[in-house]
Amino acid sequence: MTEQQRTYIWDLPTRLFHWTLVVLVSISLGTGLLGGFEIMDYHMLSGYCILALVLFRLVWGLLGNQHARFTSFIRGPAAIRDYALQLRGQRAMAPHAGHNPLGALSVLALLGTLLVQAGTGLFATDEILLEGPLLHLVSDDISGMLTGLHTNLAWGIMGLVALHVLAIIYYWLARAENLVLPMLTGWHQLATDPKTQNASNPWLRGLLAFCIVAAGVYYLVTYV
Repeated sequence: MTEQQRTYIWDLPTRLFHWTLVVLVSISLGTGLLGGFEIMDYHMLSGYCILALVLFRLVWGLLGNQHARFTSFIRGPAAIRDYALQLRGQRAMAPHAGHNPLGALSVLALLGTLLVQAGTGLFATDEILLEGPLLHLVSDDISGMLTGLHTNLAWGIMGLVALHVLAIIYYWLARAENLVLPMLTGWHQLATDPKTQNASNPWLRGLLAFCIVAAGVYYLVTYV
């Protein structure tokens, strides 16, 4: 039986990013489906915040603690295939410190899709009252194309979110691994391994990075 220890994995900026993004994506999807002029004001505000969060996470993938960095969880095709085969074979596997190889694909897919969704929203228009803040920078044809992509991509985001939730349920029921609690507390039960010692918690660096990114997004949507 492999000895396990309680190990600090997810730093505070990563956890705040995750749960704030959950709330904002829910607001964006809900307001986008409901429509209405006043409601769409909240839709646009949540979109700006999502853009800032996703850009922050990209920066944090370079500056965060070891488990938040992309280099710690992005794996090549061979590692992803081997992990998928282990998962399919129902072998007992020790919990990963951070994202497992398949989870990494989910993270990248969600970040990429949300970045495109928030970015296209800056150029979108309903041709009645609502206009993205950067609409004046593109032609009507390009705006129409980006507006269509923005509308249709919402269904793709809902699909990715559904897969993410189903994966969490699968690991909980089939693997007896709770992936939600570590993202709430930062701590995870892991096999004793000198490579997975308690991670750092650079919250001040995270706050500074987010403030810089948020200021950039504010400037973009206000003054460009």
